[in-house]
Amino acid sequence: MEHVDVLIIGAGLSGIGAACQLREHHPDRSIAVLEGRAVSGGTWDLFRYPGIRSDSDMFTFGYRWRPWPGDTALADGPLILDYVRTVAAEYGVDALIRYDHRVTRASWDSRTARWTVEVEGREPISASFLHACTGYYDYETGHAPVFPGQDDFRGDVVHPQHWPEDYDYAGKRVVVIGSGATAITLVPAMADTAEHVTMLQRSPTYVLSRPGKDPFATKLARLPQRLRYPLVRWKNILVATGFYQLSRRRPALVKNVIAKALHRQLDGHVDVDQHFKPSYDPWDQRLCFVPDGDLFKAFRKGTASVVTDTIETFTETGIRLTSGEELAADLIVTATGLKLLPFGKIDLEVDGAKVELSDTMAYKALMLSGVPNFVYTIGYTNASWTLKADLVSEYVVRLLTHLDERGLRSVVPRKDPSVTERPFMDFQSGYVLRALDGLPKQGDRAPWMLKQNYLTDVRTIRTDRIDDGVLEFA
Repeated sequence: MEHVDVLIIGAGLSGIGAACQLREHHPDRSIAVLEGRAVSGGTWDLFRYPGIRSDSDMFTFGYRWRPWPGDTALADGPLILDYVRTVAAEYGVDALIRYDHRVTRASWDSRTARWTVEVEGREPISASFLHACTGYYDYETGHAPVFPGQDDFRGDVVHPQHWPEDYDYAGKRVVVIGSGATAITLVPAMADTAEHVTMLQRSPTYVLSRPGKDPFATKLARLPQRLRYPLVRWKNILVATGFYQLSRRRPALVKNVIAKALHRQLDGHVDVDQHFKPSYDPWDQRLCFVPDGDLFKAFRKGTASVVTDTIETFTETGIRLTSGEELAADLIVTATGLKLLPFGKIDLEVDGAKVELSDTMAYKALMLSGVPNFVYTIGYTNASWTLKADLVSEYVVRLLTHLDERGLRSVVPRKDPSVTERPFMDFQSGYVLRALDGLPKQGDRAPWMLKQNYLTDVRTIRTDRIDDGVLEFA
């Protein structure tokens, strides 16, 4: 059986970043990256819907160690995909990726201190260390509820996760169901080409405008990239962290600030209280950001509109709402969300016993109690995904160095029975709530508590000692 020192599962943003860091800091280790699809890039290759872009600023969404070029704050999907693949080529990681390698099972054997990784339709591979960079959602199917009367509709029904190639929506009446990041991206992107786009939401979401180009980055344009990038990056980290903390401590104040900004942006064209005043506090669910207010511009121009109501049934010609209103449509886009799926449908076993994720506890939100030589990457809900992905990659480098220097072969977090279990995330988004029962738990104190705070994690992940009394080495 083929053996590698480190096996990374997933060749998206996280997996490529992890492999680059290992190539840089552990060049003598053998590495393989297994990718279930035929191409790299993860999310940024999979999603092809109109307007696909980041909803985090690119100075924190880019890798810490590889500056994002230019001053674009919220970049289009193709630009991000090119960035990720360019970085992979620069570090020689593209040569390590094995495509069409879908991992189905990983089994740990304490006697050999190795994982045996089963790959669909291929020979198994053994590895000393496993790093799951599979993202957080099901790539094959999105969350797609079946609506009453859906089969009666004579037009097209499309889920953004499976957008048909070269689909022509010019001149069509479009209804986009949803109010999250995907919906608010689709609406302005389609509005100039479609006859009209209606965003149909069951309840409002907090939406804020941010500049399409970072003004601070533009001011520092004459500085060398090696100086400019970290300055802009840290400015954005501190501003975002401060805004999040203020939102949690003084939600009424932040609600008022957001409402005033929306009134300015919408200028009377949309009823802010009806359509953009959620019942929950800011950051109970993720805030949505739109570049240069493009969503609000579409509403002001009249090429798009928003309706807040619930669906009674699809009809032959559109959607009938609970209020009795009918929305005519030629195309209905169901931007109804993702299906949460950590670790990409991979069954984990330790010494012959199946690992039930809900029975484990997350250590520093990157390892699982009772699962040796295993690290996973899941990003922040309140900040850029890559901020956390970078920290996890750094931690793997530190952890492997610690093992090497002491002649050790394995490491596993051991849960303290006195630690009180809590749900994995204190987050109210639908895709999280639907999957929460099957996720690992967090604890009521460090290192088992999920802080969702980059500044705290910089200390606990990047600088705190590895041998902390919780990890067990052999």
